[in-house]
Amino acid sequence: MPPEGGRARKEAPAVSEAEAGDLAHVPRPREQARLVGHEAAQAAFAEALAAGRLHHAWLIGGPVGIGKATLAYRVARRLVADPRTLPDSKTLDLPEGHPAARQVAALSHPNLIALRRVQAPGAKTLPTRISVDAAREALALFATTAGGEGGWRVCIVDSAEDLNANSANALLKMIEEPPPRAIFLIVSHAPGRLLPTIRSRCRALTLRPLAEAQVRAVIEDFPAPFPPPDPAALARAAALCEGSVARAVALLDPATQAIEAEVSALLAGLPDPDWRRVLKLGESLAARDAEPLLTAVLDAIQRHVAAEIDRRQGEGPARLLPLVEAAERIAAAAREAAIYNLDRRPLVLAAFEALAAAGR
Repeated sequence: MPPEGGRARKEAPAVSEAEAGDLAHVPRPREQARLVGHEAAQAAFAEALAAGRLHHAWLIGGPVGIGKATLAYRVARRLVADPRTLPDSKTLDLPEGHPAARQVAALSHPNLIALRRVQAPGAKTLPTRISVDAAREALALFATTAGGEGGWRVCIVDSAEDLNANSANALLKMIEEPPPRAIFLIVSHAPGRLLPTIRSRCRALTLRPLAEAQVRAVIEDFPAPFPPPDPAALARAAALCEGSVARAVALLDPATQAIEAEVSALLAGLPDPDWRRVLKLGESLAARDAEPLLTAVLDAIQRHVAAEIDRRQGEGPARLLPLVEAAERIAAAAREAAIYNLDRRPLVLAAFEALAAAGR
């Protein structure tokens, strides 16, 4: 399918060290000038900036993959740009080819720091958390005088869930007593789980999942080498992704489609699935880089539960309670596995055991 509006597909920039949230052949949020949706959130930033009442810390919350980081970098480009080069100071738009856009995309602007999980040179994997040393090094930006005519210094935290206790406290100390003309843009997939002391010092913006048409528009506009998706596959992915571009991209991946097909076959065999295949599924998800596939498995299980509840709604609450409880136990175990980086094999086995017991 050609990109939206028939535009020619441009080549995406070369990928450097791996970063948390990377999607294969998809530009990173800082490299995307276009933001689809979230007009109210953009207007909130633009109006606060125009009125001279820009809060020093913003908590940008919402589900994974809906554009939170893209919004944060869009705001950052506007704040670090020289105001004399901007034709309209009341919007977040920059002229095409503006130097601030190039510098933000390369993370080379002296007034911008991004606090995130990134693979160190020579390392084989990403760190599991943002360390306190990384946080302190990043926040040292605010001990210097802002350069350039704009005078704003911007720190993007992507995401707050990746902070450990010490790095979260380092961030808290900075936003408790912020330096002049310093702005913190804190991306969070689950704001309710953050330190209350951090939340209380931020202006909260909650972003909503995208509409199906918006998800399709974003994906159709991805530049090469992202492969233009099959229209039917894209429509299915947009319908199942719950407004998340990241989930839709995962659903378009052949490896994810194969995993989903296997999970569907095992779910169809409940309450007595092929346990050897269940164990094999768990083994395939044991690698550290299999997180997207595990997410696809858990999503497929939750869709199965929802479909079963809908199909059996005439049976009454008492008959459906075991299924609901099984789904809740699976979700809780998945959260615990993510927090403590636990082995995924027992998680997969326990999920199918819970569903099998509920089916009996």
